Amino acid sequence: MGEPDLTPGSPAWGDRSQVPPDARLECKICWWVYDPAEGDAVWQIPPGTAFADLPGHWRCPQCDAEASKFLLLTE
Repeated sequence: MGEPDLTPGSPAWGDRSQVPPDARLECKICWWVYDPAEGDAVWQIPPGTAFADLPGHWRCPQCDAEASKFLLLTE
Protein backbone atom coordinates (compact mmCIF):
# COMPACT_ATOMS: atom_id res chain seq x y z
CA MET A 1 0.00 0.00 0.00
CA GLY A 2 1.42 3.40 -1.00
CA GLU A 3 1.29 6.78 0.65
CA PRO A 4 -2.21 8.33 0.97
CA ASP A 5 -3.14 11.03 -1.54
CA LEU A 6 -3.08 14.19 0.58
CA THR A 7 -3.63 16.68 -2.21
CA PRO A 8 -6.46 19.12 -1.44
CA GLY A 9 -9.78 17.68 -2.54
CA SER A 10 -8.71 14.04 -2.27
CA PRO A 11 -10.72 11.79 0.09
CA ALA A 12 -7.79 11.43 2.51
CA TRP A 13 -7.25 15.21 2.74
CA GLY A 14 -10.14 15.68 5.16
CA ASP A 15 -8.78 12.95 7.43
CA ARG A 16 -5.98 14.43 9.57
CA SER A 17 -5.03 10.94 10.75
CA GLN A 18 -3.58 10.31 7.27
CA VAL A 19 -1.02 13.12 7.69
CA PRO A 20 2.44 11.74 8.60
CA PRO A 21 3.37 12.64 12.20
CA ASP A 22 6.45 14.64 11.19
CA ALA A 23 4.77 16.47 8.29
CA ARG A 24 4.93 20.25 8.11
CA LEU A 25 1.79 22.00 6.87
CA GLU A 26 1.31 25.53 5.56
CA CYS A 27 -1.74 27.75 5.94
CA LYS A 28 -3.03 28.56 2.47
CA ILE A 29 -4.40 31.88 3.74
CA CYS A 30 -1.32 33.46 5.38
CA TRP A 31 1.50 30.95 4.67
CA TRP A 32 2.25 30.29 8.36
CA VAL A 33 3.86 26.85 8.73
CA TYR A 34 2.92 24.36 11.44
CA ASP A 35 6.03 22.35 12.27
CA PRO A 36 5.42 19.52 14.75
CA ALA A 37 9.04 19.80 15.91
CA GLU A 38 8.24 23.33 17.15
CA GLY A 39 4.59 23.01 18.20
CA ASP A 40 2.58 26.23 18.59
CA ALA A 41 3.35 28.64 21.41
CA VAL A 42 0.18 30.70 20.83
CA TRP A 43 -2.11 27.70 21.40
CA GLN A 44 0.30 26.17 23.94
CA ILE A 45 0.85 23.10 21.76
CA PRO A 46 4.08 21.41 22.90
CA PRO A 47 6.87 20.49 20.47
CA GLY A 48 6.47 16.97 19.13
CA THR A 49 2.70 17.28 18.57
CA ALA A 50 1.69 15.92 15.16
CA PHE A 51 -0.82 17.89 13.08
CA ALA A 52 -3.26 14.96 13.42
CA ASP A 53 -3.06 15.31 17.22
CA LEU A 54 -3.97 19.00 17.36
CA PRO A 55 -7.21 19.71 19.22
CA GLY A 56 -10.34 20.01 17.08
CA HIS A 57 -10.72 23.69 17.98
CA TRP A 58 -7.13 24.56 16.92
CA ARG A 59 -6.80 27.32 14.34
CA CYS A 60 -3.94 29.10 12.62
CA PRO A 61 -2.26 31.29 15.24
CA GLN A 62 -1.53 33.98 12.68
CA CYS A 63 -4.80 34.41 10.73
CA ASP A 64 -7.33 32.22 12.62
CA ALA A 65 -7.95 29.90 9.64
CA GLU A 66 -9.29 26.44 10.49
CA ALA A 67 -7.03 23.39 10.22
CA SER A 68 -8.68 22.31 6.96
CA LYS A 69 -7.05 25.34 5.30
CA PHE A 70 -3.58 23.84 5.73
CA LEU A 71 -1.65 22.23 2.89
CA LEU A 72 0.98 19.54 3.19
CA LEU A 73 4.51 20.78 2.47
CA THR A 74 6.43 18.33 0.32
CA GLU A 75 9.90 19.84 0.71
